[in-house]
Amino acid sequence: MARPSWQTWGKRLLTLLFIVLVPALLFMLARNLDWNEVRQSLLAYKPSTLVIGLLLALASYLVFASYDLLARAYTGHRLPARQVLPVAFVCYAFNLNFTTWVGGVALRYRLYSRLGLDTATITRILTLGLLTNWMGYLLLAGSVFALGYVKLPDSWSLGASGLRLVGVLMVLVALAYLLACGFAKKRTWQLRGHELTLPSLRLALCQVALGASNWALMAALIHWLLPGDLAYPQTLGVLLISCVAGVVAHIPAGLGVLETVFLALLHGQLGQGSLVAALLGYRTLYYLIPLVLAVITYLVLEQRARHLRKPQRQGG
Repeated sequence: MARPSWQTWGKRLLTLLFIVLVPALLFMLARNLDWNEVRQSLLAYKPSTLVIGLLLALASYLVFASYDLLARAYTGHRLPARQVLPVAFVCYAFNLNFTTWVGGVALRYRLYSRLGLDTATITRILTLGLLTNWMGYLLLAGSVFALGYVKLPDSWSLGASGLRLVGVLMVLVALAYLLACGFAKKRTWQLRGHELTLPSLRLALCQVALGASNWALMAALIHWLLPGDLAYPQTLGVLLISCVAGVVAHIPAGLGVLETVFLALLHGQLGQGSLVAALLGYRTLYYLIPLVLAVITYLVLEQRARHLRKPQRQGG
């Protein structure tokens, strides 16, 4: 039996640190938080503000669901958009709330296989979706970091120049992917036992555009709910940093990670009570309400699958 590599141990150590540190930081912040201010900030939201916020959330979900439409062009399967979009919506909502393995992987295999797709095609859909999401992230986050829109606390060892360098490297990785899709002579690669075929440059450009748009809409929702005159690029940058921390921590829905990063990076710029209220509103509009809609959609999809199987059994 092979021993875990140093990368595996490093990942486990980072995960453990986040699991320990995030609750500790949240406890310290919650103890000093004015919860009356949080309550007043939540009650101050106008219905129109919340409606627009929900529309921003649904727009983000629509963009994310469109990843699977790109995958349809990439794989060549013939499922119509009316079947693809509900599956992608359900998987995204479950993915956000219950981790990637539940929503992004297991549920996708279940739902797509019931629609007649084979395992190899579903795997290619998953692969393209991951590339779309993270290539868009790399280009957008890299640009924001390289331009210096995010101000790190003095206590953080990375520093402003270090973050800018990381941003430049991220942009270069995204550009390298686009160049490979456009000009690489070898189109198929083997990665950890999986075969990856590069999409066309046109499809890759659509990937980056959709991926970046989804992250931008997520930040737009938080920015819409925040009080004060905080610049949108700064909100975007803080969200992008918090998402990396959430991925490392492997905590469902990134509970506590998002709040900790926002409170740490925006300390002194916004009132803690109003900031927490905005993040609670974001979680309600972007996580909880779509999850309820996704559960209903999933039950409808399961019911349709049962009806489709009945004629097949009767015919057999």
